[in-house]
Amino acid sequence: LMNAAVAQDVEPAQIAQHCDSVSLCFSKGLGAPAGAVLAGHREFVAEAWRARKLLGGGMRQAGVLAAAARVGLEHAATTLRRDHDNARRFAEASPLPPAGIQELNSPLCSVSLAAVETNIVMVSIRGGWPSPSELCEHLRAVSEEELAETGQAVSVLLFPWSAHTVRAVWHRDVSARDTELAKNKLEFVARKCKE
Repeated sequence: LMNAAVAQDVEPAQIAQHCDSVSLCFSKGLGAPAGAVLAGHREFVAEAWRARKLLGGGMRQAGVLAAAARVGLEHAATTLRRDHDNARRFAEASPLPPAGIQELNSPLCSVSLAAVETNIVMVSIRGGWPSPSELCEHLRAVSEEELAETGQAVSVLLFPWSAHTVRAVWHRDVSARDTELAKNKLEFVARKCKE
């Protein structure tokens, strides 16, 4: 919800007005260590509260977590916009090295820039080798060859989303520098797979 609101430059309420209920996790993108909020009709919230109690849910001294959630909400627009910008940098062509996925012109992978609206980049894998799982493994692993050639040991964690796609997601702990390193690593892996 918060990523969509920031990407569309609208208040979250404008999106949520079309929903019967809304759940918002404070640890995803907003940086709180834990916590979520549930909103909906009074009867719905009352039933959710009852079910939570029946299942043993509850926490004392939740104020510390609530404070972290509040800080996350207060800084959401700035933090999430930075995540969106980093995701876009990873995907698009860049006038300076390292190149984004779009500029790599690799037979291995491509991305639809129109689909990069928030902090998520879906990378299409072409050609059958490596598979999304194999590509993710190559991006995660650090080889002696990589260290010797680039002078850096970089491990990038992506998720094999489908038979032809991997998913990359940015959050508040992934910096612009981390994004550059991930682009370099993808370029290195793409080149090695081509060889």
